[in-house]
Amino acid sequence: MALKIQFSSFNLECGTDEAGRGCLAGPVTAAAVILPLNFKNIFLNDSKQLSEKKRFLLKPIIEKECISFGVQHIFESEIDTINILNASIKAMHGSISQLNPIPNYIIVDGNRFKPYQSIPHSTIVKGDSKYLSIAAASVLAKTYRDEFMEIIHEEFPMYNWKQNKGYPTKEHRAAIKKYGITKYHRKSFRLLPEQYQLDI
Repeated sequence: MALKIQFSSFNLECGTDEAGRGCLAGPVTAAAVILPLNFKNIFLNDSKQLSEKKRFLLKPIIEKECISFGVQHIFESEIDTINILNASIKAMHGSISQLNPIPNYIIVDGNRFKPYQSIPHSTIVKGDSKYLSIAAASVLAKTYRDEFMEIIHEEFPMYNWKQNKGYPTKEHRAAIKKYGITKYHRKSFRLLPEQYQLDI
């Protein structure tokens, strides 16, 4: 099924989405995108449905052809302070704040959001597989976050963040058990199964 370009009748509608919400390490990253009404791309879809190669091919196309985009990281120390849901929404707000022109409607992937300024919004479950602007935001959020995780992988290669991007894979958890945690780990998350003790 082809993704739709608009949810509302507003001409400056932005889509927003986040990446990295379920990770054990690194930031949660959100993006917001305003697409022109004539935007078309047969490959654009929910970033989770795309290969890494396709996401990175789409990234410059989205950035070039969109009206505006913004990307915001919220890092692990703040995630631990305000919790992952609030951090995800704060990241989305931060990405929307970078848009120029200011959108007059916001569509959000998922079912949780807090109003941003006085701009009307709608939450859409699986919106990244239904609307092009949310799909575009999902691609930017994922690629910018992946790039960040590849950078910090060089600092702590034993966790293999270049491959697992901070998600709770068996390999990642085995490395936490062996080496302990880093400054990039989210201390408020269950980093290991309960039977293991972790000195934080």
